[in-house]
Parts: sequence; C-alpha cells; structure tokens
Amino acid sequence: MGGILIVAEIQGDRTRECSFELATFAQKVASSSGPALLIAGLGTDVSGQAEDFAKKGGGKVFVADNELLASYCVESANAAIRAAIESSGADLILFSNTPSGWDVAPRIAAGLDAGFVSDCSDVDVEDGKLVFLRRVFNGRLDARLSTSADVVVATMQPGSTTAFDGSSDGSSVPLEVSLTSDQAKFIETKMAESGGVDLSKADIIVSGGRGVGAPEKFPEVIQPLADALGGAMGASRPVVDAGRLPHEYQVGSSGQIVTPKLYIAAGISGAIQHLVGMKGSNFIIAINKDPDAPIFEIANLGVVGDLFEIIPALTKAVEEAKG
Repeated sequence: MGGILIVAEIQGDRTRECSFELATFAQKVASSSGPALLIAGLGTDVSGQAEDFAKKGGGKVFVADNELLASYCVESANAAIRAAIESSGADLILFSNTPSGWDVAPRIAAGLDAGFVSDCSDVDVEDGKLVFLRRVFNGRLDARLSTSADVVVATMQPGSTTAFDGSSDGSSVPLEVSLTSDQAKFIETKMAESGGVDLSKADIIVSGGRGVGAPEKFPEVIQPLADALGGAMGASRPVVDAGRLPHEYQVGSSGQIVTPKLYIAAGISGAIQHLVGMKGSNFIIAINKDPDAPIFEIANLGVVGDLFEIIPALTKAVEEAKG
C-alpha cells in the first residue's frame, strides 16, 4: 500500500470532528500495513487548521488554499483532491460519509477507476487486504467487503469511532492546484430555521421509528410517554424521510447526536446511522417486535413486543407513579 489520504472537512476556523475520526481509521490501517498517513486540507486561509491537524492527526497535510475552496463546490473540491492524490501517491482515500463526502467521493472513485465502498463503520487489514464493515438491509445484517482494485475510495460513517487525539511531528505543505469556476460555482448557504427542538440537551428522549406507522401515531403514542417522563420526542431517519416528522426531531449521524440519561427506542430497528447518534446514552431501552433487531445489541434493556401495547401501558404506569 502506497499511502492513506484522508480528506479533512474544514468549516470556517475549525476542522470537523469527523475528520479526526478518519485519522483514527487511517492510523489503524497504517499500524497493520505501514503506509504513510496523508491529509488533504481544502479551503481559504486554512494554514492554521492544517498545522493543527498535522500535529494532532499524525501526518503530512497537503494544503489547497484557494478562494474557490472557501465554500464547498464539487468541481473545485474534485480538482483539489485529485491534485492531492497525485502529489501523495496514495492508494486509499478516505472521506467522511457526510453530504460533501457523498457528493465528491464517487466522482473521485470514477475518475481514478478505483474501487468504491460507502457508508462504512470500520476498516481493517486481513491477510494484506483491506476489509470494510458496513450494515445492509436496513441495519439487519453486517457486510464485510473487500475490493481487488489497486486504489480504493471509501466513505466512513461519522461517530462510528473515536476522534484521534494523538500528537506527532506532522507537517503541512502547500498544494499547487489550478481551479476555475467555469462549470460550477458556489452561490450561497441557506440555514434552515430552527424549530425549537434541541434534543442534544434533553435528559430523557423517547424516539419512534418506522414501526410506529402513521404520522398521527407519534402524538398519540410516543409524545405522551415523553411528556409523562418530562423528556422530549425523537425519531429515526426513515420517519423524517417519510415526512412524518420534521428533520429537527431526527436522531442519528445526519440528524442530532444525543447523550441523554435515558433513551427509549420504540419501533426502531437500529441502522448504523441511528446507532451512532444515540449510542452515548447512559441507559437505553429498546422496544421492538423483531427479536433480531440490531438495536438490541446496544440496549441495556430490551423488550420484544408490540409497542402499541407496551408504550401506552408504560405511560399509564408513569402517570400513576407521579400521582
């Protein structure tokens, strides 16, 4: 293996936490196969962040500093990352499984005629070959994937490992790259209006999944238990994608990361995107009629049964206990 290039996401004056998680994966692979750890830092006036990443992430940072990289644009990002790959000679390129990663990573893989593996939660080296772990069939099965390609591009699920917090004698070097804005250009960023639901501060969360069913079932079944416990209502991604609840209620890697004292998951199978968003909860109760649901793997208490029988009975018991 020639080297590992991780693509850091720099926003404003900080490097996103998911980029340091990529460094953890890269260090893990490097410890098994011995390739150099390399980092691509894209943006404008990012030399300070690049130096910091070089020291904390443990490798050489290729810095592409250009006004066209100040905000994400796929054409500019693609050109800068390709330049970093060519300069570094890397044959494993890691992205975070974020919106920008979803957008540019497949383009990089196609341009390099490389193997592509997406939405992975872990990577290892077995018998000299890279093996990626990802969940399939809505989180019901774990898949172990490898590729025979000489160059591999992969996206890694944020939150599936800890951020690398080591230190090293890393360094940063400027990356010469020619960028144009002829094909695509950044126009503006529009921030969604806050709906007033901040699950990250809730001590108790009762979340409903696809198993809850129709939209009206959430205020009828899930919300009363959350109210009785003095907590907040949450939801899994399929619920939000189906339009049953607004995005502000979503728990998961593409929603809110939560760490309540008590997390109740009702009708949630436990896809990796959801698990990484709530696995830091102090106590987890899972209610699901499928005894093989992945959510039970991390639950402190699992109940196999019909949530429409269990949740109302639990709500009644809480209300009676409160008098």
